Amino acid sequence: MKERLNYSKVSPMALTAMLGVEKYAANSGLEHSLYELVKTRASQINGCAYCLDMHTKDARKAGETEQRLYALSAWRETPFYTERESAALAWAEAVTLISENDVPDLLYEATCKYFDEKEMVALTMAIIAINGWNRLAISFRTVPGSYQTQ
Repeated sequence: MKERLNYSKVSPMALTAMLGVEKYAANSGLEHSLYELVKTRASQINGCAYCLDMHTKDARKAGETEQRLYALSAWRETPFYTERESAALAWAEAVTLISENDVPDLLYEATCKYFDEKEMVALTMAIIAINGWNRLAISFRTVPGSYQTQ
């Protein structure tokens, strides 16, 4: 695969805007492990190889287990995730697939059992951020494999 264009070089202001959303989400107080799980799950749904490479590396570096990463696409079928993580993953799936559903009230109410209002905004912004990054990486064919953890 060949990269179509490097959006960060073509439009540094676009990159700055995306980084602003990312910075908010990253510094919102959500647990880092939960944040990486949500980013990885949305990237699985969207089929973004670059972001999957990045966020699984980041998750491993932060102490995430191989078992939980391997089972993430089937999280409902495992006992590996906490109730809070499961709520976040369900919310991430619904928000990511918003064109296929309407993010049901029952899901909102179930998610609010584990997240307060500020956390709901933070979680949703994290999902918005990763969906934006996925769309940039997929559209411009950012080549996976080169990402190195910090």
